[in-house]
Amino acid sequence: MENSMLWLKVFHILFVMSWMAGLFYLPRIFVHYVEGQYNGEDVSRLVVMAQKLYKFMTIIMMFAIGTGIALWVVYFPSASGWLHAKVTLVALLLGYHLWCKAQVKQMVAKNQLNHNGVFYRWMNEIPLFLLFGILVLVVMKPF
Repeated sequence: MENSMLWLKVFHILFVMSWMAGLFYLPRIFVHYVEGQYNGEDVSRLVVMAQKLYKFMTIIMMFAIGTGIALWVVYFPSASGWLHAKVTLVALLLGYHLWCKAQVKQMVAKNQLNHNGVFYRWMNEIPLFLLFGILVLVVMKPF
């Protein structure tokens, strides 16, 4: 039983890392898209890249959430405090994921994004701060 739970942890970490890679990279595509469009470059390939990345990272996100729920049920059914705070930060990551979806849809439907490269560079930092908070909560379990 214990060995299978370790495998569950391994897969959860793998899926979370993969999801985060997508959340870090997709806003960089937004930066290159708006700056390339501003400079008159052909940015159509970036739209395709954004669509494909979003679809892939959504699948990975579902596996990350699924394995996270399994860990919650098996390891921490009565946990409070730190786990509730972690789930709150994960919910904010899900909101960020959906914001990325809206940006990709706008790229496809309107062939534009409403903000400049600086905005998307700053937005690119949000998942980093959320991930840092999640890691502190999981490793240190401060409350």
